[in-house]
Amino acid sequence: MFSKIFSYIEQRPFHFGLAIFLVIIIGGIVEIFPSFVENSRPNQGEKPYTALQLAGRQIYIQESCNACHSQLIRPFKSETDRYGKFSTSGEYAYDRPFLWGSKRTGPDLLRVGNYRTTDWHENHFRNAASVSPGTNMPNFPWLFEWPVDIETVYAEMYTVKGVFNTPYDKEGMPPLGSFDEMKQNIMDEALLVAADMKGQDVKDAIKNGKIPQVVALIGYLNSLK
Repeated sequence: MFSKIFSYIEQRPFHFGLAIFLVIIIGGIVEIFPSFVENSRPNQGEKPYTALQLAGRQIYIQESCNACHSQLIRPFKSETDRYGKFSTSGEYAYDRPFLWGSKRTGPDLLRVGNYRTTDWHENHFRNAASVSPGTNMPNFPWLFEWPVDIETVYAEMYTVKGVFNTPYDKEGMPPLGSFDEMKQNIMDEALLVAADMKGQDVKDAIKNGKIPQVVALIGYLNSLK
């Protein structure tokens, strides 16, 4: 039976080529897919974003920061010399959506939390040229005035937990809990970030129950390590 099949295929170049193609595809899937699944799992110690960090990430997208800053270190010497170890898929396990990017008007920010501080970011958003002379980066004064939408943050955390099985509330992971619990957690985290900021306007806003967007954005940037 098999000899007849092989004889049939060998006499028809198109079918022979198609058979080879299918064998290569199947072999590739068998070899690559298990490794891909393994590597796409969260890196050891990787955790989902906290409420404040998730809020900051949405502001990062809202302000189109990803249009000028990539979050993808490629496996080339010119990249790793400047930004450190190349990116691995497990670093993006909790990113929805991914913010890889390919265009860099500014530096890559994948691990910006390792070398920039809260007060540096504060000065940078108030007056970028004061810390980066000649920069193309605009100033963002509204981030110090507009508050974080806490209800939307809770809705997103609840969504990614349900749809993507993000492990909130599990041991060692950021808590979600009820809305009131999440609100208290985000306020507490905002106070920790604001403690390293110099602007009294930011601290006064938090005391009045409002978190300026800049606090959440800095909280997110500090988490990128």
